[in-house]
This record gives sequence, structure tokens and C-alpha cells, in this order.
Amino acid sequence: MLGALALPVLSATTASAAPAAVPAPLASSCYDLPPLPYEVHTAAVTIRSKATTKSTALGVLYKSHKFTVHKKSGNWLYITDKTTGVKGWVSGTYVYRDVRMCLS
Repeated sequence: MLGALALPVLSATTASAAPAAVPAPLASSCYDLPPLPYEVHTAAVTIRSKATTKSTALGVLYKSHKFTVHKKSGNWLYITDKTTGVKGWVSGTYVYRDVRMCLS
């Protein structure tokens, strides 16, 4: 026994009919999001009083520690340790910042 298949009836549109408005998806650029934090990616990095390895050590940041960067000078970053409040310079060689991939 064969069953009947019900198909929807399609109506033909004329050339003068305007296309239906499709609502635009809500777009949010990932560039609008705040920057991701910096982290230490070596065992430890020294916080220094000046942007040089010969300056006074003020503290130490350990692996995965997060901190705030205020400015850069060459490969050095002027930072504030969020835990202790110590301000000073760290070498950019030993820290990194996560990045987002923005797909449009």
C-alpha cells in the first residue's frame, strides 16, 4: 500500500514583491572586549626598579601570576603586581598576553 505524501503548497511571488526583511544577527566584535591579562610563562621573573637587569630587584612574579601593565619601553613592561601592589619593570621575554581570535 502506498501512502500519500503531503507537500506544502508554495505560492509564487511577483517581481514587484519586496523581499521580507530578515533581522540582522546581534554582532559583537571581540575587539570591543577588554584586553586579556598578562601572565608569567617561566618559573619566575624579577620585578626591577628600572628597565635593566642591573637595577635593584623589588620583587618576584611566579609562573601563571597575573599583573597589570601600565607602559612599555623596548622589551620591558612597567607593571603593578595585583597581589602585593609592587610597581616596577619586568622583561617582556618572560611574560605573555593571551590573545583572542576574532572570527567575522
